Amino acid sequence: MTTATQRLTRERTAPPARPAQPHLQCTTSPPSMTMRLRTPLALLHRAQLTRASAPLRPSAIPSLLKQLTPSLRRHLSSEIPSTLPPFEKPFYITSPIFYVNSAPHVGHLYTLILTDVIKRWAELQGKHAVLATGTDEHGMKIQQAAAAAKQQPKEFCDSAAEIFKNLARAANISNDHFVRTSDPVHYDAVQYVWHMLQSSGHIYTAEHKGWYCVSDETFYPANAIQTIIDPSTGRKTTVSIETGKPVELTAETNYHFRLSAFQQKLIDLYKNPSADTLKVLPPGRHEYILSQLEAGPLQDLSISRPRERLTWGIPVPHDNTQTIYVWLDALVNYLTVAGYPFTPSFEHAGGWPADMHVIGKDILRFHCIYWPAFLMALDLPLPSRILTHAHWTLNHKKMSKSDGNGVNPFFAIDRFGVDTMRWYLIHDGGLMDDGDYSNEEVIERYKKQLKGGVGNLFARIMSKSFSVPQALGDAPGLMERYVEVLRSRNATTTTEGDVDGNTTTPPASLAANNGTAELTDADIAHISLLCTLPTTVASLMDTTSPTSSLNPSLALKAIFNLIAETNKYIHHAEPWKLAGNPSEQRKAVWICAETLRIAGILLQPWVPGKAREMLDGLGVSAERRGFEWTAVGADVEWGVEGGGKVQLFPRLECEE
Repeated sequence: MTTATQRLTRERTAPPARPAQPHLQCTTSPPSMTMRLRTPLALLHRAQLTRASAPLRPSAIPSLLKQLTPSLRRHLSSEIPSTLPPFEKPFYITSPIFYVNSAPHVGHLYTLILTDVIKRWAELQGKHAVLATGTDEHGMKIQQAAAAAKQQPKEFCDSAAEIFKNLARAANISNDHFVRTSDPVHYDAVQYVWHMLQSSGHIYTAEHKGWYCVSDETFYPANAIQTIIDPSTGRKTTVSIETGKPVELTAETNYHFRLSAFQQKLIDLYKNPSADTLKVLPPGRHEYILSQLEAGPLQDLSISRPRERLTWGIPVPHDNTQTIYVWLDALVNYLTVAGYPFTPSFEHAGGWPADMHVIGKDILRFHCIYWPAFLMALDLPLPSRILTHAHWTLNHKKMSKSDGNGVNPFFAIDRFGVDTMRWYLIHDGGLMDDGDYSNEEVIERYKKQLKGGVGNLFARIMSKSFSVPQALGDAPGLMERYVEVLRSRNATTTTEGDVDGNTTTPPASLAANNGTAELTDADIAHISLLCTLPTTVASLMDTTSPTSSLNPSLALKAIFNLIAETNKYIHHAEPWKLAGNPSEQRKAVWICAETLRIAGILLQPWVPGKAREMLDGLGVSAERRGFEWTAVGADVEWGVEGGGKVQLFPRLECEE
């Protein structure tokens, strides 16, 4: 039988062969792999995974193991001490990996930003979070695109992957991993998955005849296709009902996955969601997946293509006539990043199971039916949530390479600024309903919401006319008066907006100040709105409860709505006219400044650059910018004197 070392050194067209590991001897498949290593832990040092002069700390072992090949991981796991300190599973969130056959458009940018907002929100709450993105580089479309570009597939993918990496950097995406399906470590993980599926009886060989879509890289059953007629030419075309892409009838012998065996398990999974089981968001898409599963029998899934047709991909182990199905290959990326195959006792070190996959609505079936079935077959835990989002259109037509109507995200970021694009795409982007892109709307959001809303309030409060530090001196007395009013109105228990569940008693740092102004109904109403904001936003960003209403767009709008209300408040309070009544002026300034402080903390996931500028300008300590500091009056040790005209959001050059 062919050894793994021979297989690795044998020439193949794609992906490129990897050098054999030193002192490594393999037999047939990973489950029965044997090996000979001289000094395994010393090999870590020699591989420069840690410094030779430094001791190997137990806490460093999980990250070090993830950098090794699967075979070395399994061997080294036998040498790891069994009494390692416990570690906390990180919050693991993924974007889809992007197909590199065409340049990115603002739809890709939206997906990245949406994923990043959720990751940054988890960090705001004090969690250790990990975000993975990357590129999907195998398949017929890539093979054809490379040929059209007169490049080798690997060369073509190297260039394309850099474009997507640059997009993540330009959009200020805080990704911890960028995985490529042409990476050697991913190659290992995919082949290991194949071995595990095959050894457990989930794969068999059969002739397959069906409707194949090159664009979608998948076979469609007969009930998932339709014939359409071009009204201008009368030409008939058979297309996928789901994506509208052309399909062709294909017959070939390949490997199949027993998808039908998991139909009832999948139905049970989606019928009885709980906090501990996979849930698709928004709820309407969860119900859609369930309806698809109950509509009729699932067909077994073709999971390979003849290599004579598809050479650019990972070969089926021990069968060089077949290439592994691109979607099986691509989906495994989520495991690759998490360190699969996992080292015993460190199964969750890399974050698996994923807390959230973020995907577009066009790849629902692959992530919500195929992926859970693969994981069930591998006896691995399922991801907790799959957040699906709608598309971006231009003139109400979906952006696509074939239509040539993609909006260049690099141009948009250069023209409007990264935080402007982050704000606009999340604010106007949809989870259920498509958003229609418009440069005019981007400018409108900037002028009215960012510049005219957030920027205007910040400029007013930070003007030379007011002293935020002096206003903060009245905060203890104002908060005590606010609590007294609540008590007088029979609010003797808890208020809705208290993050800690108790706002009837002000924070310990707040003491009564007899020199403070009385609170009007408008003051009390605004402070109450401010108290409720953190829990309102937290509810809209909830990713865990069975009734989660996760919606970053609505959460952003809730923050802005309070900014808008505060601008109305300061307009009516007119503190610039209260120089003769210092206590009244300080009261209005404190209410507005406290709104900016809390809003600035909450806005960090959405517009991290501008939120940092705002908090820096207000003098809020970097150590006091977590969610726990969003309670009204939680921080009274901040504030700087105004420096005159301040422009957080200057005029856009493209404003007309």
